[in-house]
Amino acid sequence: MAVEPKNIRNFCIIAHIDHGKSTLADRLLERCHTVSLKDMKEQILDDMDLERERGITIRSHAIRLEYQYKDGQIYILNLIDTPGHVDFSYEVSRSLAACEGALLLVDASQGIEAQTISNFWLALEDNLTIIPVANKIDLPQAQIDTTVAQIMELMDVNENEILRCSSKSGEGIDEILNTIIEKIPPPSGNSDKPLKALIFNSDYDKYRGAIAFIRVFEGRVKKNDKVHMFGTGRDWEVLEPGVLKLGRIPVEELTAGEAGYLICGIKDVHELKVGDTVTLSSKKADAPLSGYKEPKPMVFSGMYPEDPDQYNELKDALERLTLNDSAITYEPDTSVSLGFGFRCGFLGMLHMEIVQERLDRDYGLDIINTLPSVVYNIIHTDGRSEFINNPAHFPDMAGIQQIKEPMLRTQIVAPNEYIGAIMKLTQDRRGIHIRTEYLDTTRVNMVYELPLAEIVYEFYDRLKSVTRGYASFDYEFHGYQEADVIKLDILINGEPVDALSTILHRSKAETIGRDLASKLKTLIPRQMFQVAIQAAIGSRIIARTNIKPLRKNVTAKCYGGDITRKRKLLEKQKEGKKRMKSIGRVRIPQEAFLAVLKTES
Repeated sequence: MAVEPKNIRNFCIIAHIDHGKSTLADRLLERCHTVSLKDMKEQILDDMDLERERGITIRSHAIRLEYQYKDGQIYILNLIDTPGHVDFSYEVSRSLAACEGALLLVDASQGIEAQTISNFWLALEDNLTIIPVANKIDLPQAQIDTTVAQIMELMDVNENEILRCSSKSGEGIDEILNTIIEKIPPPSGNSDKPLKALIFNSDYDKYRGAIAFIRVFEGRVKKNDKVHMFGTGRDWEVLEPGVLKLGRIPVEELTAGEAGYLICGIKDVHELKVGDTVTLSSKKADAPLSGYKEPKPMVFSGMYPEDPDQYNELKDALERLTLNDSAITYEPDTSVSLGFGFRCGFLGMLHMEIVQERLDRDYGLDIINTLPSVVYNIIHTDGRSEFINNPAHFPDMAGIQQIKEPMLRTQIVAPNEYIGAIMKLTQDRRGIHIRTEYLDTTRVNMVYELPLAEIVYEFYDRLKSVTRGYASFDYEFHGYQEADVIKLDILINGEPVDALSTILHRSKAETIGRDLASKLKTLIPRQMFQVAIQAAIGSRIIARTNIKPLRKNVTAKCYGGDITRKRKLLEKQKEGKKRMKSIGRVRIPQEAFLAVLKTES
């Protein structure tokens, strides 16, 4: 039976990481009796073990709730839970595009943080109705009045418009549900118009194929309908429409305003694109839906299987992962040292770490990652512009007129007493100070422009360290800027090792070159001949260290007698070592690559 649009509410929960989004979703599910008490567990929407272990949401999750309002009417609430970490902000943008309203959750013990501000502006840009909620009010260290004052300052709202709740104990949950119905507008779509539905997420079922999670904006879709996808240009027959509860529930049709899923028997993962618009083949919409933000990879790294025979398994695994994580990009790549693999793009270092962990757990693949790099804009002397993300493709410096690196506009929210430590850290990372804003008497929001290359290597960990864990961090892409960057090569006995090459700022080349050379010295096994490890910029060697040769005692059998016999043997050994060095090859063990590539730059 079709649901009246006036009885539907589509909303998401947005917040900084660890402010209680998943726990609040648990309480909403309990209150709406979507899950029984015996089946209830913490972070019930986080279906990956990885999410539970780390206590973070990695993927957005949609679920349909049914709530009886105080007037006796039953309302359908489509909740889309979102991640909080800055690396997964593209998931937030997908959720916002499918909703009319959002709960902005703020931890009363921590106050407004960087991602809170960022998510508020994202929701505002999408014209969503925002309901502010102060969470964790039951904690002894909760500063409710301070948090409420911060929210009032940020959103320009009255104190009585800010809800207070404890997602742990369930206090204030009914008020939140009632406010969602009262303040968030119902969907405005018309079921009689041509179908327009946004694919906001997807998944893969080995028996049913690719599954599209959709939000219907206009029209209706039912079983056996022929649908057309604007992005791929392909037509498909709908085998099963349905709604999302804790599992997939088939229904007769989905109408304007509803959120659900479509199964169309799509076996090739490339045929389904998150952010695409679905319409009917027989009655097509004029144009696709607009406003969906495509994710842009920021960090690139080579991924190679430790066992070369697992190349095809890695390819299949990456195809499946891109279906429910559209921000991953990959293309085939080869390395002299590591063999066949892929050059992959990620949204950040945590995103890269999560993907590697998923490849290991879900697909049993052991992966070697090369040093992460970012995309540089190379302008050649002939005026040609080229984007490079792989050090192996870096052109000769003689033909380069200018190199531009990606810059980020960053926000750091921290207590006032750490301003000095933050300024020193950002200066060390070539940061440009833009402005400092005081959120209240104790907290400050510092805005900087920072090169993306400086953030890739454990900037967030260093920030947490110098501020004793009190700082929060958020960023967005802010264009390209000219920079003095070079390619650093590592040479083993005069031969470059492509997997260890990296692009970095000239001022840091010598320090990093020495660090890599000394690290390799401890990891590469000693040979029968001397091994030279060098760090080079072009033809200029900037750092060198040697691995001493193993020495066989060839004079051990000569006891007593003439010294000339011993000298003759030593000279013969010397000639053999010289010949061995000219034809000998140094094999770098996989453990050495793993250790070096995991070393903080």
